[in-house]
Amino acid sequence: MGNEYDLVIVGSGPAGLSAAVYAARYKMKTLVLGMIPGGMVAEAYQICNFISYKKIKGFEFAMKMKEQVDDFGIEINPSKVLEIKKKELFEIITNKEIFFSKKIILATGNEKRKLNIKNEEKYLGKGVSYCAICDAAFFKDKIVSVIGGSDTALTSALLLSEFAKKVYLIYRQKEFFRAEPSWVEAVEKNNKIEIIFESNVIELIGENFLEKIKLDNKKILDSDGLFIEIGSIPSAELAEKLTVELENGFIKTDKTQRTNIKGIFAAGDVTNNNLKQIITAAAEGAISATQIYKEIKGEKK
Repeated sequence: MGNEYDLVIVGSGPAGLSAAVYAARYKMKTLVLGMIPGGMVAEAYQICNFISYKKIKGFEFAMKMKEQVDDFGIEINPSKVLEIKKKELFEIITNKEIFFSKKIILATGNEKRKLNIKNEEKYLGKGVSYCAICDAAFFKDKIVSVIGGSDTALTSALLLSEFAKKVYLIYRQKEFFRAEPSWVEAVEKNNKIEIIFESNVIELIGENFLEKIKLDNKKILDSDGLFIEIGSIPSAELAEKLTVELENGFIKTDKTQRTNIKGIFAAGDVTNNNLKQIITAAAEGAISATQIYKEIKGEKK
């Protein structure tokens, strides 16, 4: 059957694409299902901590990963997986067609958290954004705000400072404790960025587009844009439906990336690893593909 595979990888971020490269070298018939090659990496302003690159844009890095997978002849199919059924072979139902596979790697990553305040949806695309690299250029010579204290929040503020005339960086804590010190230093030295600690955005104000934001300290700031970078949550819905064991919402795996369900593996930010980084996601993809190869090879004997 043309739609039957040794391995189907759900997710096309660093974990999924790394697994695809290893699977290809092991000569397994493999399919990657993912809407955006590179996943959330493609939205990164700069990557400075992946060995071999001093500095590289997230989108460029994503395209390099995709190019390597393409060179191995592995198809990256931009379909959304709706459901996976466990039968003799796994049945993967997408919005376009159905695939079958001996093994599955769930590399579904995570999704951006929302503020969940009034008018957040109303102003989406009209000032509210969850992706600075996607929308920064629309705010040339305008005033924007970033909410969050992670590396992503700080690098978003730095990127926006290249376009906007003023950037507010709003964080609910007294100081940055999650972000890398190098990014904190860069933000503090940037004259366009004003840091506001111990504050939360509680209201969005404007007519057809966002014009102002209100903070819980009663300050009202002029702001044409609000970039929400308050973390993410694991995209584990497919795993949950398959009764895969979760730990605090993340997929629980062993040291070979196996889950509690035979034939289902997980890799990357959706797993219960302690360090959510490109390099660890790629490593988990490699580990899972290697274990799958060993299992399939053993099953053929």
